[in-house]
Amino acid sequence: MYTLYIGNKNYSSWSLRPWVLLRALGIPFEERLVPFEEGANWKRFRDFSQSGLVPCLHDGDTVVWDSLAITEYVAEAHPGVWPAARATRAWARSVVCEMHSGFFALRAQCPMNCGIRAELDGIDKALRRDLHRIDEIWTEGQLQHGGPFLAGPAFSAADAFFAPVAFRVQSYGLALGPHAMAYAAALLKLPAMREWYEAALAEPWREAQHEAEVDDAGRVVQDLRRAPPEP
Repeated sequence: MYTLYIGNKNYSSWSLRPWVLLRALGIPFEERLVPFEEGANWKRFRDFSQSGLVPCLHDGDTVVWDSLAITEYVAEAHPGVWPAARATRAWARSVVCEMHSGFFALRAQCPMNCGIRAELDGIDKALRRDLHRIDEIWTEGQLQHGGPFLAGPAFSAADAFFAPVAFRVQSYGLALGPHAMAYAAALLKLPAMREWYEAALAEPWREAQHEAEVDDAGRVVQDLRRAPPEP
């Protein structure tokens, strides 16, 4: 059985991607959650991940780090990770790679924090461009491939890689077009996404740097997370 090392569910968008892919496709795995600590985590994470980062997948003696590499490794042994049709698969791979290597304004200005609702100080040109592109991809996926998922009727890697964006839409009240908003709502209702979200709300850990990133982006108007224990 696979062992998947992840970080905090409240913060770790990179961890969410392979986790929700495995869970949604019914691929068995053991979860190992290693919470972020104050300051650098590289040395501690090096105990299980050569990059010192999460996520990291162990399959016996084989270790795979990076969310995209994990996705491709799992796809070699399990059908359904990518769409079966070649053209659709090419489109899905393209948008996954675009998400994996881009959208820097969205990442920086809307850091994933599942349990909060916040008002952004504003939407600058770079963030507006990222949101416009997200809207394009989600709308194209729905209309071109028939939905309800990005690449057709079945959940795939394309949906897993955009799953953290759905949490960002919810947390920051981001406005997209009707097809994109409907897709975000559908993602948030998935059993695997609900499982992740409920676990994120229940986490007792807070990490100052991740919390400060939200404060830099805007004003928190609601915190739905369980109160952390008294020190």
